[in-house]
Parts: sequence; structure tokens; C-alpha cells
Amino acid sequence: MQPQVIVNKTLIQQLLPFINELRPIISLAVPLVIGLSTSTMMGLVDTYMLGESGEAVLGAVSLTSSVLLIFYAALYGFIGPVGILVGQSFGAEQPRKIGDIVRHGLLIAFAAGSASAVLMIIGLLYILPHTGQPDDVMAVLPTYWLAMGVSLVAYSVSLVYKQFYDAIDRPWIGFLLTLLPVLANIGLNWLLIAGNAGFPALGIVGAGIGSLIAQTLGVIFMTLHYRRSTLTRAYRSAEGWRLSAFREQVREGVPMALQYLFEGGAVAVAGVLIGWLGTTALAANQIVYSVSSMLYMLPLGMAGAVSIRVSQAAGGDEKNRIRSISYTALVLVSIWTAVFTLMLFLLGDRIAALFVDEPQVIIVAAATFISVGLMQIFDGLQSVSLGALRGVLDNRWPTRISLIGYWVIALPLGYLLGFHLQLGPAGFWGGFGIGLAFAAVMLMRRLHSRFA
Repeated sequence: MQPQVIVNKTLIQQLLPFINELRPIISLAVPLVIGLSTSTMMGLVDTYMLGESGEAVLGAVSLTSSVLLIFYAALYGFIGPVGILVGQSFGAEQPRKIGDIVRHGLLIAFAAGSASAVLMIIGLLYILPHTGQPDDVMAVLPTYWLAMGVSLVAYSVSLVYKQFYDAIDRPWIGFLLTLLPVLANIGLNWLLIAGNAGFPALGIVGAGIGSLIAQTLGVIFMTLHYRRSTLTRAYRSAEGWRLSAFREQVREGVPMALQYLFEGGAVAVAGVLIGWLGTTALAANQIVYSVSSMLYMLPLGMAGAVSIRVSQAAGGDEKNRIRSISYTALVLVSIWTAVFTLMLFLLGDRIAALFVDEPQVIIVAAATFISVGLMQIFDGLQSVSLGALRGVLDNRWPTRISLIGYWVIALPLGYLLGFHLQLGPAGFWGGFGIGLAFAAVMLMRRLHSRFA
């Protein structure tokens, strides 16, 4: 028995670094996942509350959401260095430097969000009319598209505050501040979509106006908390405006933005191409997109938690912890996404039926849920691997992998399966599953080579 006891002790000693990271990762990942899920609920709320408005309205929301994803993804990546740099400074116990990072990050975010809003307007006027979308969808789309485009300014600024709170280990504050605009959006939609409490019934126009007002209120609440709370007092001082600080964030933000842009852009292009399949396919895709966007928040939140923990370890000169943080998160995300895969396989039709009554839309959505379910585990693995690499600002090589995975593999295969093999939206997302599998394998190899 003595050799067996020795083996067991040795195994426990080997596993102890990973076990020790479980609680810190989960304690940060849970509020991050909930907060990110809350931030995506605006689109889900709009989809649910407009569900009885018909296929054309759902199609318009789907098309807008697909294009917005490009900007959400690019802005999330471009502003991502704020969280990593704050995490490194927090680990190194440099509060004044944190204030400097936030101050410069806010100005960068405002400029990036404004530029994105202008591009959305240009897209509506000069690009979208030539993409072959259904006429009934285009007829109801413009005001909703414009309102959601302008809301990108508030979205960008709120990302800086959210990443700040996450990186100083106050993620629940960030969650509560992102919950406020969602609650406001529900109330405003109730007033403006159906015309309750004496307000005019504006339908999809009301949904757009409600979302814009809610996002704006949200960023106002965040700004007031940051400027008035005693918790943030130590982080509000800064050294003044410095060109080098702008350069640092932009230099690291560009490859991160490109990586998310390749990912979000590919998904957006798929959404536009699915519009060629007709209004039913577009409405079904919006249901699947709304649900899968929320599910994606789990690997995205886990990736954010890993990125912050890795950056804190690097800033605190504890680089020996990076491997155990990364591998522990990979195991956790695999377990969680496996549960989601099973849920989508078994309950896809019932989930679709929560949004619409049209049988054909439900059938198409249920089939698409199966393809999206196959993507979940690979999506989790590649997201967490990316998060760990970003924690040490390893951004450029992973960006190339994203370009290949999404644009060389996923989109062409999705087009082949969706159109030529006539599998519809389910075929498109099946192609994406293969692209994600490639990215997951390559990024995990990179992670192993860096931290083995």
C-alpha cells in the first residue's frame, strides 16, 4: 500500500496548482459571464418582444444584429487592452497608472464608437440597398438600424468602465451597472413597441429608440459611479495626456480588434448571405443568433477571466501560475459548453417555439440549433486559449489563425453546405463549426508551446 500512497500524494501535488486556481477563476468568470449575457440581452429582448410582429420585422432585427456584430466584436477587441493593462497594473499595485489607462481608454473608445456609428449610417445609405435583401425586410429596417448604430458610442465607452471594474476584481459592480440599461430597455420596449401607458405603438421603431435611450442611460450611470464612488478614488488620478499612452493601447488593440473583426465579420457575412435564402430563413436565424449569442457569453466570459488572471499574474511577477490558470479554464469551459451542446440538441424546437408560432420558422431554427450546438465546445476551447494568450499580449499570431479559421475555412464551407448542398442556415453554421475546430487546435498548440 505504501507505493500507492506515494503515487496518490504525487498526483495530488501535481494537481494542486490547478485546483488552487479553480475558485479564483470561477469567482471572476461567473460575474463576467452574467454581465456579458446581460449586455447581449438587448437584442434578445427586442427579438422576444417583437416576436409577434411577423417575419419581416424579425428579419430586420436579424440583419441589423448580424452587421452590429462586426462592430461589437471589433470594438470589444480594440478596447480590450484596457482590461489587460489595468490587470497588469493592478497586479503590480500601481493605482495611478490604472487611472492613466482608463482616462486614455475613454477617449479612444469614444472616437472608435463614433467612427463605428458613422460607418453604420454609410452602410445603410450606400451598401445595404445593393445586398439583395428581401423588400419587406428593407421596408421596416432603417430607423431601427440607425438607432442601434448610434448606440455604438455608448457601448464603446461602457466597455472601458466594465473592463476596469473586472480587472480590479470588482466584476459584480460592472455587472450591476450593465444590468441597469437592460432593465430600462425592457421598460422602454413595453412602452414604445406596443404603445402601452398612452405611448404611441411604434413597433420596431420603438424597439430601436428604446435600446438607444437605455444604452445612453447605462453609460451615464457608469460615469457617475466611476467619478463619485469612494471605491474608485485611488484610480481616478492620472499623469495627464500622453501620446505614448494612446500609442500603447492602439498598438495592442489593433490586432485584437482584427481578430474579433475576422470572427464577427464572418458571422455577419453569413447573416447577410442567409438573407438570400428568404424571410423564413432570416427569421429563424435571428432566433438562433439571439440564443447562441447569449451562450457565447460563457466562453467569452471565461476567456475574459483567464485574460485578467494571466495579466495579473504577469504583472505581479508570478508567471509560474499562467499554465495552471490556462489549463484549469480549458477544462471548465469544456464541461460547461458540453452541457449547452446537449441542451441545443434536445430542446432546439422548444426554444424556437418560445419566440414564434410559425411552424416553418420553428423547423428551420431547430435544425440550425443542432449545427450551432456542434460549435459550442470548439468555440469554448478557442476562446479561452485566445484569452490566455492575450493576457501576455500575444495577439498577432492568433489573429492570423482567426483569419484562416473564419475566412478561409468557415465561410467557404458554410456557403457550400448552405447553398450548394441546400442545407440552409444549418449548413452555414456547420461550416463554421469546422473552422472553429481548426482554430481551437492551433491556438491550444500555441498555448502549450508558450506555457508548457
